[in-house]
Amino acid sequence: MTLFMQELQIIQELTEEFKRCSTALSAIGDETRQSIILALLEGAEDGRRVGEITESVSLSRPAVSHHLKVLKDAGIVSVRRDGTMNFYYLNPQESTLTRIRSLMSRVDELMQVAGRKLCR
Repeated sequence: MTLFMQELQIIQELTEEFKRCSTALSAIGDETRQSIILALLEGAEDGRRVGEITESVSLSRPAVSHHLKVLKDAGIVSVRRDGTMNFYYLNPQESTLTRIRSLMSRVDELMQVAGRKLCR
C-alpha cells in the first residue's frame, strides 16, 4: 500500500470516527452543558440529583433535566436509579468522552506529522 493510500485510509477512518462522535461533540459544545459536566465532576462519587445540579448551575429544574437528557443521549452522562431518585454521574468506562479523547489524540498525532513535513 502506498503512502498516499495509507493517508487516505487514515482520513477515511477519522471521518467515520468524527461521525460517531458528532452527537457528543455537539452536546459538549454548549456552555450550559459544560457547566453541568463540571457540576457532576464536583459532585458526590455516587452521582448528583437534578435538584443538586440545579443549585450548582443556577438553572431551572426543567432546563437542567433537558440538558441532562441531551448529555445522556450523547453517551456522556449516565444515570443510576435508586427507588424514585435518579443520580446522574460521569462514567469513564461508558462515556463517549473517552472516544472523543482518542479521536483528538489521533488528530493531534497527524497534525504533528504534518507539521514535521512542512518544516522540511
